[in-house]
Amino acid sequence: MTDSSPSATSVLSLIAEDMREVDAVIGRRLDSGVPLVGEVSRYIISSGGKRLRPALLLLVCGALGWRGEQRFNLAAVVEFIHTATLLHDDVVDESTLRRGRATANEHFGNPASVLVGDFLYSRAFQMMLDAHDMRVMEILADATNVIAEGEVMQLMNMHDPGLDEAAYLQVIRSKTAKLFEASARLGAVLARTSPAIEAACAGYGQALGTAFQVIDDVLDYAGAAEEMGKNLGDDLREGKVTLPLIAAMRRGSEEQRALIRRAIETGDLGELDHVVAIVRATGALEVAQDAAAAEARRAMSAAEQLPANEYSRALVQLAASLLARRN
Repeated sequence: MTDSSPSATSVLSLIAEDMREVDAVIGRRLDSGVPLVGEVSRYIISSGGKRLRPALLLLVCGALGWRGEQRFNLAAVVEFIHTATLLHDDVVDESTLRRGRATANEHFGNPASVLVGDFLYSRAFQMMLDAHDMRVMEILADATNVIAEGEVMQLMNMHDPGLDEAAYLQVIRSKTAKLFEASARLGAVLARTSPAIEAACAGYGQALGTAFQVIDDVLDYAGAAEEMGKNLGDDLREGKVTLPLIAAMRRGSEEQRALIRRAIETGDLGELDHVVAIVRATGALEVAQDAAAAEARRAMSAAEQLPANEYSRALVQLAASLLARRN
């Protein structure tokens, strides 16, 4: 996939007006009467993310011809859930940089980040009630539970060089892809579509979310800090075993495997340059990129099951755009 592929930004221009409505909902529902809550929430929500999860819900609603107002409320809900996970993740990971600026925990401290994350979760569940739909509640309650399980699985796997690809995929499908899946499924549920179309939407979301995370893990060893907006080597410092490392250990020499295992176990960034060199020399980045491409193709295939219109075409293009992602 070349850089001439449509960018996520250009694809999402189709729902720009809808996203402004979502932003208005977010602005209203962040008002808690406690100034620090709004300050921390706005700090991270305004930090420049592409808002892919609410965008998925809106694009699926568009593809299925559903234009009800509730799509704005639920799009804001999934953004609140995502933001809460970011706040908690950065505390757990001791991250200092996200999207090119200090993380909320670096700026406001860990206690404020954790407690405002809790507020966003609870506000999201308040907002779910506005849909008056138990199926919506079921999808989002299940998603938040699976995400939490994924976080714990990742914590258990830290500094474990024996982690294999299946266990890695289980973590990212729980921790990252589950909210993508739920967002797309919600669009189908709001549209009262058939079970087959709902399954296609959910499959699209899961595949897109998986591809997104695999590419994110590739960029930790292939990107540049100024493009990524985060500190390169963070994954290694935290002891996260991602697909590039798994592939490098599978394809490298015994000496190379030993060096990577040691770096994972210790989180010592003194070996980062050597690890990056091994990952690149063994073709591990290409292995991971191929895995992401397979997931992107799976997403495209699922989107092609939806009614043919500009929104379903945008879903196909969005999956294709991930393969040209630089940050």
